[in-house]
Amino acid sequence: MSVVAFGLNHQTAPLDLRGRLAFPPEQLAPALRGLNQRLDRAEPESAIVSTCNRTELYLAVGAAPGGDVLAPAMSWLAEHGRISAEHLQQHAYVMQGRDAARHAFRVASGLDSMVLGEPQILGQMKQAVRLADEAGTLGTTLHQLFQRSFSVAKEVRTSTEIGAHSISMAAAAVRLAGELFEDLRQLQVLFVGAGEMIELVATHFAARQPRGMALANRTLERGEKLAARFGAQALRLADLPARLHEFDVVISCTASTLPIIGLGAVERALKARRRRPIFMVDLAVPRDIEPEVAQLADVYLYTVDDLSERVQSAGEKRQAAVQQAEAIIDAGVQSFAHWLDQRAAVPLIQALNRQADDWGAAELTRARKLLARGEPVDQVLQALARGLTSKMLHGTLAELHGAEGADRERLAETVSRLFLRGSTGVTRTPGSSSSGGAAPRR
Repeated sequence: MSVVAFGLNHQTAPLDLRGRLAFPPEQLAPALRGLNQRLDRAEPESAIVSTCNRTELYLAVGAAPGGDVLAPAMSWLAEHGRISAEHLQQHAYVMQGRDAARHAFRVASGLDSMVLGEPQILGQMKQAVRLADEAGTLGTTLHQLFQRSFSVAKEVRTSTEIGAHSISMAAAAVRLAGELFEDLRQLQVLFVGAGEMIELVATHFAARQPRGMALANRTLERGEKLAARFGAQALRLADLPARLHEFDVVISCTASTLPIIGLGAVERALKARRRRPIFMVDLAVPRDIEPEVAQLADVYLYTVDDLSERVQSAGEKRQAAVQQAEAIIDAGVQSFAHWLDQRAAVPLIQALNRQADDWGAAELTRARKLLARGEPVDQVLQALARGLTSKMLHGTLAELHGAEGADRERLAETVSRLFLRGSTGVTRTPGSSSSGGAAPRR
């Protein structure tokens, strides 16, 4: 099997393009089935990792080389984002074989994240694998790739300082709010969404004891459950435009494919607030807040890309641990490559077993006929052994007799390793000579 990984991330593509190519979790299963239909002739395995920072396709194909599936797969992804394949290629990266495995291991370990060592990506990758498995597109090869990436990530986190003292996006959001407002305890904070990222942000803000917190979510029951954990008020998402002016801080991260906080709603909120500033953080990809909001004079809007710049210094302090993590990843890549090489030999091993079974069946049939005619058992067994030996060695001996010169020398060494293990017999064919001019055997 050939393993291929391609996609784009925060290092290669702007936020809006990442948003166009993002897949909400509920779309992943039908998307994977559609992708495999597009690549039907290659009979691929496939998985999609889609987060606010990246959209990546992982493929494993058999007889068809990676290049044969890249063009249709890239075309399929471009169609999903309603962009041209050329535009996608300008921002995409492609990796195959060991490079694809290394990339998956680095992503799982947090080495390819905006925040060095952040743990959230590991959970997102596990969700991607689970969804691919449920969609029926996760085969043996990709299963091995991802399970090994999870093991490598665990070793990196337990054996290095990559994840120690990391400043997350959530912590960065709180720090920015602290720079804008003198006292966070006087603020009204609104969280939009009820996913893992909002839970992290709410945890950080709750620790600063703001005057009030509210949480708006499309599903009120889910919003109420999370709001109760932090003593926050639960709102319906539909009530958001009428209540927006009440909040000094707005943090949004939903799976919506369209903005849920528009320019008009924010303008009305500012008017009701008499121009008191609003601090807004849009952690969603695609965006939850219309980008034009950033042009308003009394709004301080930050995106996920903006916050990434705030956490780079924390990453630089941990660069000493990166080298150790890369060594762990190198060992994992080597192990996976070895597994792939062994998998490549499986069809040959199966064919050899089938051939041996056929030979054995033919000789057994012949032996039974001899026994039925009354031939002595010892003679039948000897004939059975000679027949099997002859069939097993016929092809090898024919190749030895047909080879010449250096080819025959190499073939003889291979045959010796295969058939004369532990034997002190001849390991050279008659007439061959070594570079040292060894004397013939007497």
